[in-house]
Amino acid sequence: MVNKLPLEGETVIFTSTKKSDEPYELVKQLGGTPVSYPLIRTDERVSAEEHKCLVNAQAYDWLIFTSQSAVTAFQQKLMRYGMNAEDFTLNVAAVGDRTAQALERIGFQVDFIPEVFSADVFVKQFNPEGDSLHALFIKGNLAGTLISTELSLTVDEWTVYETLPEISSADRIVKLVKDKASVSILFASPSAVTVFTERVAPEIGWTGFTIGAIGHITERALREIGAPVHAMPETYTLPELVRTLAESKGRN
Repeated sequence: MVNKLPLEGETVIFTSTKKSDEPYELVKQLGGTPVSYPLIRTDERVSAEEHKCLVNAQAYDWLIFTSQSAVTAFQQKLMRYGMNAEDFTLNVAAVGDRTAQALERIGFQVDFIPEVFSADVFVKQFNPEGDSLHALFIKGNLAGTLISTELSLTVDEWTVYETLPEISSADRIVKLVKDKASVSILFASPSAVTVFTERVAPEIGWTGFTIGAIGHITERALREIGAPVHAMPETYTLPELVRTLAESKGRN
């Protein structure tokens, strides 16, 4: 018999910044209690050179975005200088459906999305035709070097946001895990894993709760520090992670 409420009695902690109600509502529909305790936050990086950077960006063949946070910071800069998507006649690549949707909401057409929403797959699949192409990678301060170093075209970088730890959430997670009988903790980035490792794990360890991860890079970060991974979806989005978690709970 299929359990229609596989997350009944489960407290599900999201450690990423809340960008959509969808995964939280899904947890409720499946019987669980969603809690948002982001272990990281993103702040726009503002500089005196950014208007010049926006103007220069118009000359590239491609813009590359790997996160919704990069799109949000880029949009803030566009608005600050009275610019919009119509000022850019170029191609746009996005890692992930959610990043692509964020770009489309501000008027950009997305020309390339990899089959798997990860930078290492992106560099294998992204091979645009043309000679001497130039791309601008619009990124956060913790982005890896794969996109800048492994593509066939020339890639410049523009760091538009900073990823910073949210220390207050770490204390809340410790208390909740100690107080609740059944808890799942969902990770969407290696950055959140790092903060958990430094601020939460020394208090409660890595056992006594269920761990979910988005993507093989986040999964690798967890396994490298000795943590188990109980749920990881094939499609790297939070709603799919919630569904995968529910399926695993429903079988138990």
